[in-house]
Amino acid sequence: MHLGRVVGTVVASTKAEGLDGVKFLIVQPLDKHQHDVGTPVVAADAVAMAGPGELVYYVASREAAEAMPERFVPVDHAIVGLVDQVVLSENVQ
Repeated sequence: MHLGRVVGTVVASTKAEGLDGVKFLIVQPLDKHQHDVGTPVVAADAVAMAGPGELVYYVASREAAEAMPERFVPVDHAIVGLVDQVVLSENVQ
C-alpha cells in the first residue's frame, strides 16, 4: 500500500465495461513524512468516498484490479482507504 493525497479529479466520458459510476482521482504519492514523492497517478476510487485534499492509501497493479467492486477491471491504481492520522514511531527517520 502507498500513501497519497488526492490533488484532482479526472472526467472520462467513456469508460471500460465494469467502470461505470467509478470516480477517477489524481493522487500525489507521499513518503512517510507526507512529502511529495514522484509524479501523480490516476487512481480509481474503490471506497467511493475520497475527494480532493484527502489523505488516502492506495494499491497498484493486480491488487488495484481486485479492490474494485467488480473485480479485474482495467485499473492500475485504486484508492482503498481514507487516512485519519499518521503516527510515526520515534525510530522512524
